[in-house]
Amino acid sequence: MTGPRTTLRRRTLGAATILAAALAGTVLPAAATPAAAATTTRHRVLFDNSKAETAGNADWIISTSQPDPLAQNPSPSSETSWTGALSSWGVALQKTGAYSLKTLPSGSTITYGNTSNALDLSNFDTFVLPEPNIRLSSAEKTAVMKFVQNGGGLFLISDHNQSDRNNDGYDSPAVINDLMTSNGVDNTDPFGFSVDLLNITTDNPRAVTGTSDPVLNGSFGTVTGSILRNGTTFTLKPADNPAVKGLLWRTGYSSSGTTGAFFATSTFGSGRVAVWGDSSPVDDGTGQSGNTLYDGWNDPAGTDAALALNATEWLSGASGTGTGGGGTGGCTAAQLIGNPGFETGTAAPWTASSTAIVSNSSSEPARTGSWDAWLDGYGSATTDTLAQTVSVPAGCTSASFSFGLHVDTAETGSTAYDTLKVQVVNGSGTVLSTLATYSNANAASGYTVRSFDLSAYAGQTVTLRFTGTEDSSLQTSFVVDDAALNVG
Repeated sequence: MTGPRTTLRRRTLGAATILAAALAGTVLPAAATPAAAATTTRHRVLFDNSKAETAGNADWIISTSQPDPLAQNPSPSSETSWTGALSSWGVALQKTGAYSLKTLPSGSTITYGNTSNALDLSNFDTFVLPEPNIRLSSAEKTAVMKFVQNGGGLFLISDHNQSDRNNDGYDSPAVINDLMTSNGVDNTDPFGFSVDLLNITTDNPRAVTGTSDPVLNGSFGTVTGSILRNGTTFTLKPADNPAVKGLLWRTGYSSSGTTGAFFATSTFGSGRVAVWGDSSPVDDGTGQSGNTLYDGWNDPAGTDAALALNATEWLSGASGTGTGGGGTGGCTAAQLIGNPGFETGTAAPWTASSTAIVSNSSSEPARTGSWDAWLDGYGSATTDTLAQTVSVPAGCTSASFSFGLHVDTAETGSTAYDTLKVQVVNGSGTVLSTLATYSNANAASGYTVRSFDLSAYAGQTVTLRFTGTEDSSLQTSFVVDDAALNVG
C-alpha cells in the first residue's frame, strides 16, 4: 500500500471504521475467555425464551421478569423468589454472586456480533436453550454456531419425540438436530451427537464413575445420576467429533458404546457444549399459574441440581479448567483465543481502540479467510491497541501464543519510526512481559508467523496486548491475523 491509510481506509471501510469506533475502549466479552478474572468478573448466562419455552405446560424460564430477573426480586432467597419452573436454577446461580443472568424474551431474535443488541450472544459466556419449540432461523443458527466456535458455552435441553408444544411442526429433538445439520457454519455433525427420536417413559440414568470430569465433580457437588420422565437419549458420533463423551447413560447402556447417552458434552472450535435428554430434571415444580409442573430438581432419584449447576459452571469457564476445549481436570489441549481470525467481522471478544479496525479490505488482505485486524497506517501520530484476556490453565505444561503479522510502510531505511509492541499485562494493566517490538524496519510483502512461549503464565489470567504507535508522518500499517494460544 502506498500513502497514508487515512482516506483509503475510511473510504473503503467506512462501516467497519464506525463499528470500531463504537467498540472503542469497551470489552465485548464473548465466552472465549469466560474464566478471565473469575474473582472480579461475573459469568454471564443468557436463558432463551424466544423459542416457545413456555408453550403448553412448559414454563422453562428463570423469571417472568425479562430480560432481568432482578427486577422481580433483586435478592432472591428461594425458588419462589422468582416465578418460573427454572427459578431454582437461576436463584442458585444468583446466590453465588458469581453470575449475571438475563433472559432473551419471547419475540426476540438470537444474534451474535450485533453491537447494538444488549442481549447479543457476544455479551455472554453461556447460552441456555431449554427445550426450544420453534426452529431457529438460518441467521440464528449461524449466530449460535459462531458463538460456540469463538468460545461460547451452549447448554441444550431436549425432550422426547413428538413433544411439539406449540404445534408448529417442530419439537425440541427436531430443532436441535436441525441446528447441527443446517447451520451455515458446519453442517457435518459438528458436536458429534444427534438426538434420538424416542419417548422413554421413565428411567434413572446413572453417571459414569472413576472420572474427575468437572461436570460430574464440580463445586456444586458430585453427580451420581439423573431422572428421565418422558425424555430421550443421544447417539454419539466420535468419528465426527472425538471430543464428544457421554456422562450419564440410560439403564442398560454404558460409556463403552455410542447409544443411550442421556447427558453428553462436547467442544466445537474454542467453545463447549452440553446436552440433556429431558426437561423434567430442571423443572423445580413451581411456576406460573395454570401450568402442570413436576419437581425434578429436588427428586431424590437424581442429583439434578448439581448436574445443571456444574454444567453451567463448566460451560461458563468458571470451573478453573481453562476456557474452551472441554477441560476434564489438569490440562486439556485447546486453542484459547476467541475470534482468532476476526472472521466474525467484528472485534469481540478482543478490545480495540477507536482507530484500530477489523478489515476485509483488499488493500491489506487477510492471511487466511477474509478478515484481519489493522492497526495504525494513518501517517500521523496515532496509537492503536488490540487486546484479549485469557486464562492459562494451571495444569498445562505448554502454552504457545502465535499470530501472523504483516508490516506495510512508507518509511525507508532501518530506523524504527513506528513500532508495534506485543505484551503480556495483568489485570491492573501492569506489563508483565514485552514479548517483542516490531517496527517499520520489519516491513515485508507478506505475513510472518510469530510465536512465543507463555507456559510461565500457567494458572494465571493475563491480557495479550498489541500496541501500535506511529509518529507524525509516513504511514506504517501493522496487520494481525490468525492469532492462537495453544495449550497442552
